[in-house]
Amino acid sequence: MAPLKHGDRELPLAAGRTLFDYADDLRMRVPTSCRRNGDCHECIVEVRQGAQALSPLSPAESFLRGNYRLACQAAVVDSDAIVEFNILRRQPRILTESVRREFRLDPLTVRRGDDVVWMGASEPVRVDSYTGAMYGLAVDLGTTTVVMHLADMETGKLVYTASFENPQRFGGSDIMHRISYDGGEYRGELKQVVHSSVNFEIGDMVRRLGIRRRQIFEMVVVGNSTMRDLFFGIDVQSIGEKPYRSVIEQEMLDGKRTTTALSVSAGDLGIRIHPKANVYGGPLIGSHVGADIAADLLAVGMDLEEEPVVLVDVGTNTEVVAGNRHRLLAASCPAGPAFEGGAVTYGMPGYDGAVESLRLAGDRIEYRTIGDREPQGICGSGLIDLLAELRRTGKMSELGVLANGARQFEFVPGKGITLSRADISALAQAKSANYCGQQIVLRRYGLPASGFRRLYLAGGFANYVDIDNAVAIGFIANVPRDRILKVGNASLEGATVMLLSGELRRKAEEMARRVQHVELETEPDFFDLFVEGCHFKPMFAGADRGGADRRG
Repeated sequence: MAPLKHGDRELPLAAGRTLFDYADDLRMRVPTSCRRNGDCHECIVEVRQGAQALSPLSPAESFLRGNYRLACQAAVVDSDAIVEFNILRRQPRILTESVRREFRLDPLTVRRGDDVVWMGASEPVRVDSYTGAMYGLAVDLGTTTVVMHLADMETGKLVYTASFENPQRFGGSDIMHRISYDGGEYRGELKQVVHSSVNFEIGDMVRRLGIRRRQIFEMVVVGNSTMRDLFFGIDVQSIGEKPYRSVIEQEMLDGKRTTTALSVSAGDLGIRIHPKANVYGGPLIGSHVGADIAADLLAVGMDLEEEPVVLVDVGTNTEVVAGNRHRLLAASCPAGPAFEGGAVTYGMPGYDGAVESLRLAGDRIEYRTIGDREPQGICGSGLIDLLAELRRTGKMSELGVLANGARQFEFVPGKGITLSRADISALAQAKSANYCGQQIVLRRYGLPASGFRRLYLAGGFANYVDIDNAVAIGFIANVPRDRILKVGNASLEGATVMLLSGELRRKAEEMARRVQHVELETEPDFFDLFVEGCHFKPMFAGADRGGADRRG
């Protein structure tokens, strides 16, 4: 009898048992609200090995692609094969370091005597009676992970933080694939699955804290343009086609609305907090540059900056913003998922067992894994270290060619965990997207890298990167080292600021309207820059190469 595997745990396979049965045995919490009959589409799992040993896709699973199944529908039919699966709610490493902006507590949901009142309309709106507490949720809806803060609306104190893997992965690992998926016959599934996961997390946190869902009176959601609009059930097809604009952005450009921010009641949206709670979608900046970057700008205090700075938010889509309170330029770089666990053979997100740092010391390979667990793969920070170390030791050329014509490099000796030539190519292209975005935006702004007072490095992945190694391979601009500052999950901090300050929420909307969006692919030398960016070497420091746009 072969085993069923999950991480480093194994159970004997038995024909007829479902993956949900095994999840129960492993005491894994898999979301479901349909009593396991396949209707809710919440219990999605990834089958990493042994898909052929499971029952065929049921009609309830017709919306799934690739190696994804519903745990309640996938039953073992061959007990002699090895089956390995992962739930899509694995716990990522939660950032403990983040920039913190000081501000005056000024929420739009307030207590007035015995009433809870919403002040965001033209006239105050009574929501409900006060029952001893008022909470709000700030949500950073990333392509890869979702992170949420629960805050006390009366004190501003953060009382709970939760995170989970974005379950929309079955629709594709990047936003263009998810746009394509949502344009097909299963439109609405991506919205449903993320709503289900958020509701599941809300239920878990209220149980742990001993509070009630109806005491959560407001919610702020930020994410890139696609992620935000999918959450609100807005058609995202226009974001995937030139000129790559949300229908909400286009409506503002057409004069039909004054902001790209959204406000919808929780009841109408299907979010299980107080049904009259306002769910606020942060303002979009332009094209793929979304509400998460508006939140970043708020978190780092861009509205107060007099000297030019650079913000680089690293992710599946990397965004670059340059400027100050008077002038801002922004661009989105379609980096793809290579540095977040996709398209690399042994790549994985930042979970236990991922190699997170690495150094080559002669013939020795020194590495550290998250949680000090047995190595299972390598996450983004480890990949940057590995590439930089291969270059430093001459084991790889700046073109990404391994020494002596090797086809792969084994970086976990004895485990067969390797980096291949195909992996290096995928990483080179992902890195080049970051490279092009930073080069072009800095050049358009008209200053060399050394002319910016600060480079803010944002995002969960960036928080764990070795900055010297990232500069060495051209992943980030070679701004003087002492000017580069990691700001952690600035998007979540910005969303929290929007939740707790009506004044700064309005400031974020104002900034979003003023940002000038730069279309990278329209640059005459974009292809040349992209080829150059695939080389593993420090980024060109000057921004005047190829001409600069010095217009104010």
